[in-house]
Amino acid sequence: MHLRLIWPGKTQNAYLLEVQSQYLKKINSMQKCEIIETQVAKGLSEKHSEKIMEIEAAGLEKYLKDDYIICLFDKGKEMNSVQFAQLLERTTLDYPYPITFIVGGFLGLADRILKRANLMMSLSRLTFSHELTRVVLLEQIYRALTITKGRRYAK
Repeated sequence: MHLRLIWPGKTQNAYLLEVQSQYLKKINSMQKCEIIETQVAKGLSEKHSEKIMEIEAAGLEKYLKDDYIICLFDKGKEMNSVQFAQLLERTTLDYPYPITFIVGGFLGLADRILKRANLMMSLSRLTFSHELTRVVLLEQIYRALTITKGRRYAK
């Protein structure tokens, strides 16, 4: 199984970037995982939201092939950590291509990206910043891998 996480722009918060790096290292000790940071729309105000979404969608699409795509979306399917671990395990058995998670920018994801998703998933009913969402997703992937590999992980 190959995991990919794709999102527009780099994580700016130094603390979150450090935590992100720590989880990525832990995940890679069990499973190949890469983060791809795509083009972010710079210099545009939120009133240009359609243009921002277009630029970010184009950047994301460059990396999408036959992947099993999971878009993080506030109206997506919620699951607990065990269900998420089972989803990853089942998907890797059934699908020969990478599992790709897509996290949107501050405006979310363009409809055309959401339409490509095999699954739309929500991490919580709460709203998180896009940078914090990245860390929460990495933590949940790490937790899921420890569950499927029978490793101990603090609850």
